[in-house]
Amino acid sequence: MSETALDAGFFLRWMTAAAASVDREASRLTDLDSAIGDADHGSNLQRGFAAVVKTLEAEPPQTPGAVLTTAGRQLISTVGGASGPLYGTLLRRTGKELGEAERVTVDELRTALRTAVDAVAQLGGSALGDATMLDALDPGVEALTTSFAAAAEAAGQGARDTVPLQARKGRASYLGARSIGHQDPGAASSALLFAALAEAADQGVAE
Repeated sequence: MSETALDAGFFLRWMTAAAASVDREASRLTDLDSAIGDADHGSNLQRGFAAVVKTLEAEPPQTPGAVLTTAGRQLISTVGGASGPLYGTLLRRTGKELGEAERVTVDELRTALRTAVDAVAQLGGSALGDATMLDALDPGVEALTTSFAAAAEAAGQGARDTVPLQARKGRASYLGARSIGHQDPGAASSALLFAALAEAADQGVAE
């Protein structure tokens, strides 16, 4: 898998699958956010990823890096609250790390995502165990050494594992111990991103 070639088409499928997943799960994400946040996480991401797909379809970028930097820029300009800058940073930084190559390997994608996740952690001032999107992103990236499916499963488990944690960052942290027992909505949406990555892989990759 490490030498599998991923072209711009793969990354376009990833973003399209992510948008469809967010659209399907928007109500659930908002319900999660209503318990510990502003009750707008699902609707914000739904609007943002819809704009991403519209932009990518209007003028499809020709490289993996360009697909992700374009998507990240669109999220930053469209999504309100903390989600726009955080998801925008994740995708833009990944795209920047991939550079202008027409195809990249899974190892190169994982390395780029690792750098981007570290940038998200720095931007949000968060760490593993703080009940944030990092708790899904970090295990997802680490499991990408095995397979796309393993990455999706690890990210999903990471999101579920935020339920017993006390939130230490973001709006949920204001609740203190009352945040315990609630899944972090950012971790839940991050898990959707990895599930979409696995879905794009199932649709085929370049040889």
